[in-house]
Amino acid sequence: MRFLSFLPFAALLAAPVHAGDPAAGERQWRQCQSCHVIVDNDGNRIQGAGVSGPNLYGVIGRPAGSVEGFRYSPSMQAAADAGLVWDEESFVAYVTNPTAFLRDFLNDPSARGSMGWQMRSNQADMFAYLESVAE
Repeated sequence: MRFLSFLPFAALLAAPVHAGDPAAGERQWRQCQSCHVIVDNDGNRIQGAGVSGPNLYGVIGRPAGSVEGFRYSPSMQAAADAGLVWDEESFVAYVTNPTAFLRDFLNDPSARGSMGWQMRSNQADMFAYLESVAE
């Protein structure tokens, strides 16, 4: 009987646990849409109108610098070459301060992020939203 009472807890351990709220992230999207867009693999526009940043559809779990046709900064290309993949930790750190993240990740004090905006709060909500869009 004890084993059966453990099963719900074990199921929670197996599921990914993110601190973010996708609904809150969707409301927050308006801050991102001036630069970014979310367009699915079939070409359907889900959100946004921006063109200066890469398409964020499927960004979670994707290697950095991998949107075909987008011209990335030299520092982002270096991070991609170094194996950066957008997981929750790297995404939150990057959107909080792109330049600081790239300098730390690359161990290069001259590295610069080209994203000029910094997300000061609720980064995990945006992560959760972007993850939910591509499910």
